[in-house]
Formats: sequence, structure tokens, C-alpha cells
Amino acid sequence: MSAFLAVIARDLKLSLRLGGDVLTLLLFFLSIGVVVPFAVGPDRVLLSAIAPAMIWVAALLAQLLSHDRLFRSDFEDGSLIAFRHGSLSLEAVVFAKLVAHWLLSGLPLIAATPVLALLFGMDGAMLGAALLGLLLGTPALAAFVALSAAVTVGLKRGGLVAPVLILPLTLPVLIFGAGTMSRSAFAAADQAMLFLAALSLLSVALVPFAAALALKISGE
Repeated sequence: MSAFLAVIARDLKLSLRLGGDVLTLLLFFLSIGVVVPFAVGPDRVLLSAIAPAMIWVAALLAQLLSHDRLFRSDFEDGSLIAFRHGSLSLEAVVFAKLVAHWLLSGLPLIAATPVLALLFGMDGAMLGAALLGLLLGTPALAAFVALSAAVTVGLKRGGLVAPVLILPLTLPVLIFGAGTMSRSAFAAADQAMLFLAALSLLSVALVPFAAALALKISGE
């Protein structure tokens, strides 16, 4: 357990020491809330209607910004080889890096969501649903980003290939995520929450094994 926590602490320290990553992610996330109202116009009803979809698309695109920092630096400096021969299994290392990635990308997005809700003219009920939905759904997005990062870690332009790989996987998360803020039926919103939680649990449980396999293949 101490080795697992050490990997999480290492990734957090490296990211905070470099600086700028979290701030860039937040600025990109919030910039969508600034740009879209200019494109759509000052129609608050329309902005409130498209807010659920825009928030989840913004969350996905912001997650993709941190795609390369997951495994590429460790792959290039040989740290992944050292991890493979350590006491902690590579699957556990991937899971620890996934947790660190969510702490650095998922939590800041959730914290910035009230500002985005204000820009889109969302009410308190929609904001609450958005916060809970992002809390349940962003682990799945982070897991899919980690999987695509592991698959493309050996490619020189893996950042260009990653969106093509990840978009089909994230469609259910985006659909149910937007459904959590549905005004039409609270029962449907509750079911969307359950589906989001199930998707996150399933992806977080399975992705470390698939990503570890991809990293082993890339290192051979």
C-alpha cells in the first residue's frame, strides 16, 4: 500500500512542480463557457438547454489536454521499465497514476463547474446535478484517457491519434452525463446517474489491466 501511495504522491509532486497544467486545464474548461454564449447569443433559455452537453464536451476536451503527461515522460526516461521490475505490479502502477490523473484533472473541473454554470445561466438544481454527474462520470473519462495514452505511448504523434481512439469509448459517458441534468424526468436523471456510476466502476476496474498490457507491448 505504501508503494501504491508513493506512486500517487510522485505524480502529484511532479505535476505541481512543473506547474501550469492544472491552470491550463481550468482556463480551457472555462473558455468554452465564455466562447459559446458569444456564438449562440444572449438567449438564456437556449444556453440553459445546451449547457449539459457543452459541460461534458468541455470536460472531455480538457481531459485530453493532459493526455501526454500520463505515461510518455516515464516511457522516455525509462521509469516504466523500472516500474515493471519493482515490487508493485504494473497494473497497480497504472491504477495509481490513474488516481493521480483524476485528482489533477477531474477534481479541478468539478471545482470550476459553478463558474461555468453561471456563464450558461444554469439554476441550482441543474448545477447540483452537474456536480454529482461529473463526480460520478469523470473517473470513466480519466480511465479512457489513460487507456488511449498507454496505447499511443510509443507513437511520436500519439496525441493526434488519441482523440480518434477515445471518442467512441466516451460517447456513453457523454450521453448519460448530459442525461443527469435532464429537466424532463427526474427518474430518467436518476437512471443516468446510476449508469454513470456503473461505467466509472467498470472502466476503472478494467482499464488498468488493458493499459498495463499496452505498456508492456510498447516496451518490448
